[in-house]
Amino acid sequence: MNKDDYQVYTEKMKKSIDSVASDFAAVRAGRANAAVLDRISVDYYGTPTPIHQIASIASPDPRQLVITPWDGQALKLIERSIQESDLGINPQNDGKSIRLSFPQLTEERRKELVKQIRKYAEGGKVAIRNIRRDAIDAFKKQQKASEITEDDYKIAEKDLQKLTDDYCKELDDLLAKKEKELMAV
Repeated sequence: MNKDDYQVYTEKMKKSIDSVASDFAAVRAGRANAAVLDRISVDYYGTPTPIHQIASIASPDPRQLVITPWDGQALKLIERSIQESDLGINPQNDGKSIRLSFPQLTEERRKELVKQIRKYAEGGKVAIRNIRRDAIDAFKKQQKASEITEDDYKIAEKDLQKLTDDYCKELDDLLAKKEKELMAV
């Protein structure tokens, strides 16, 4: 049992946190944020392409995004992709660019978004616990193969539990911060 064993599982747990953080960024809080477009791909010449790779995205004011494609033919494709997405905003096409106006969130919509981010956070915790389980199984196999002692196994198990607790707490902190952002009027 060495440091590299822990490093592998630590990296996997960090990736779970990063994944949840990117999910959180895609949830709009009533303010215009280009991150909400990250999940939307446009079928550009037969290839699914992220919007930010075929257009510039600007935010002229806190409640609006303006998408200006570099290729004029992509305008209709971007508009269609946004309409088909789960963004819930109707794009306004002026022939050269697309405007997305973000309305003020209602109390009901805020509560729905809080439920959504709680699901993301719980999914992240499940992923972290699964990583812990896989790590413990790996250390158990090492112990059975007499590669590590029982004491080393117990220490590894304790360290993995602490690591899991730390990352779950980090997720709870991220969740609390995002909830506060969503519920702010």
